[in-house]
Amino acid sequence: MAKEIFMPKLSSTMAEGTLLQWFKEEGDSVEIGEPLFEIMTDKINIEVEAYDPGILLKKYFQVDDQVPVNQIIGYIGEAGEKVPDTSPGISGSEEAEQVVSVEAMVSTPAETAIPVGTGAAGESGQSEKPRATPAARRLARVNDLTLGSIKGSGPNGRVQKRDVVTVVESAAAQPKATPLARKIAAAEQVDLFAVTGSGINGKIVKTDVMPPASRAEDALAPAASQRKKMSGMRKVIAERMAQSAYTAPHVTLTTDVDMTKVKELRSTLLPIIEKQTGLRLSYTEVLIKASGAALARHPEVNVSIEGDEIVQHGPVHIGLAVAVPGGLMVPVVKDVLFKGLAEVTQDAKDIGQRARDNKLLPDQMKGSTFTISNLGMYAIDAFTPIINQPDSAILGVGRIVDKPVAVNGALEIRPMMTLSLSFDHRAIDGAPAAAFLTELKQILENPFELLA
Repeated sequence: MAKEIFMPKLSSTMAEGTLLQWFKEEGDSVEIGEPLFEIMTDKINIEVEAYDPGILLKKYFQVDDQVPVNQIIGYIGEAGEKVPDTSPGISGSEEAEQVVSVEAMVSTPAETAIPVGTGAAGESGQSEKPRATPAARRLARVNDLTLGSIKGSGPNGRVQKRDVVTVVESAAAQPKATPLARKIAAAEQVDLFAVTGSGINGKIVKTDVMPPASRAEDALAPAASQRKKMSGMRKVIAERMAQSAYTAPHVTLTTDVDMTKVKELRSTLLPIIEKQTGLRLSYTEVLIKASGAALARHPEVNVSIEGDEIVQHGPVHIGLAVAVPGGLMVPVVKDVLFKGLAEVTQDAKDIGQRARDNKLLPDQMKGSTFTISNLGMYAIDAFTPIINQPDSAILGVGRIVDKPVAVNGALEIRPMMTLSLSFDHRAIDGAPAAAFLTELKQILENPFELLA
């Protein structure tokens, strides 16, 4: 009997998920534990594993479709089984009613995907996941291997780490190359072992094995225009930025900050914090701490609009805009007021890396009361950031650059940085916003008070 594949419910508040990709096509065989599809909700990407073996009989939804939770999105069964032409709707199985814990999945490296399907484990030997040690599962996932295809040498055929290592080493004995590159290499009698690949992870691509004349012709040819549909993350970002720009009347204030003493503070604390945490203090962490102090003194900026009410937040939770492949995430450093620079550095570095590795927990993506977007690593002096709702303000940070400034009537070269504060004029007036930005400037120009 064909088994339902449904959109899993990842939290009590999740209403729908965006289908990012299918790992299988209709007619492909599916093994228990194989990644079947990938979904996104609240910018968290999760791979969903197959719980039942068989043939992927039907896919009702395609990439970037937004699907309600528990909706049947496909079927797994035996070849030739009849299934509906369109999705029957909401799954009635018990598994579809359960809320899957994302935190539990992410916290256990060996279990980073969700099993789907309605067959009960234990009905037969085929209904169980391939037997494997945790180390073998981790190594197989890192190397994109299917455990079901690896013969185990342990008790009852259990896959051991050494079994996975053997498969990985066997694959490593052959040069990594695309099928087209192998075909061209064979035609041109090119030894792939003598070729350095220019593709991802050193993979050999067609241009690496093409004759020099052909490469020159390709280099002179104009690149073809490309059109691609917005990815799930890009689509979410586009919708949220448009909503913020259209609903919140943005006003942006700018000011220049003399960063001389911040540089001195960082130079002093750098070896101390690195010894304590193993991490290097950056200007971003100083900005997070300084912004928290300024918000505590100007709580009228630490606000959100909810319906027809303005909520003035007690705690200060600062969102940090982080660039990731294909988009942007805003993880949150919580309770900034109660943390020193060492702890802020640990938290900021942790959520930043988790964002880039796509391992953020849902709780790390919510609750911000103010946002910082730092473009100081680029040749950008100032910009107009768009508010990350439900926050009512966002701080744009430019680069630090030496400029001539007047100091006590004399011209000096000082490291200057431009701050741009965008705020929602529905919730915050110009004077309070200007007072907050002035306070932040004063703190940064006298940053040692952050240590008091």
